[in-house]
Amino acid sequence: MQQHANGHGDSSSNAFTGHLLMRNPFDFSVSRDRLVIPALAGIYEKFAQPAGWLLLRLAVGGWLVHEGWPKILAPMGQVQFVEMIGFHPGWLFSPLLAVMQVVGGIALVLGLLTRPFALANAVMLFVTVWFHFHYPYNAEPLLSSAGLEAIRAHPEFLTANGSKRLMDAGIAFTDLLQGKAVQLSSIWAFGCLFFAAFGGGLWSVDRLLKKSF
Repeated sequence: MQQHANGHGDSSSNAFTGHLLMRNPFDFSVSRDRLVIPALAGIYEKFAQPAGWLLLRLAVGGWLVHEGWPKILAPMGQVQFVEMIGFHPGWLFSPLLAVMQVVGGIALVLGLLTRPFALANAVMLFVTVWFHFHYPYNAEPLLSSAGLEAIRAHPEFLTANGSKRLMDAGIAFTDLLQGKAVQLSSIWAFGCLFFAAFGGGLWSVDRLLKKSF
């Protein structure tokens, strides 16, 4: 009797483990019992959660295209940057960087080959974060002491906007620029890493093709 009970327990445990392993990673089911308004479960499952996934994917992919397109128009513009971080020759890796951002961004927007393109861009963005830490915008002021004295003696040379940014030699402005560069690159890097881990979601070309990495 005891053996039968143990066998039944093992069977249940194996079935539960198998269920976890085989569970759809895009299962957005919501427990109605835990909702204050149980009737909202269907809205969350069928629309709100898949739509949120899609909107985040569109934002990350669209941003990559937006940032990469100027590099496509000037494919050699990143030669110095890529060589500074150790990628030689720059004439090869500069256009490759542009293509990776634009093609990868379009792929993310579509949800096509989502994981490999997201992973490639996540790596690129984490390298960018590293670059901003090692070559910060605020490493030194924008103006030397002589330059600061010159514009203080002749404030008419600056607009109100320029005066606001340069009357302290540009220190506050470069601090702000450095913070934004690190924060934004980190946000988008983790966004790409999210899709590299979880894929394109329910509303994606990968899902329609029933194939994904």
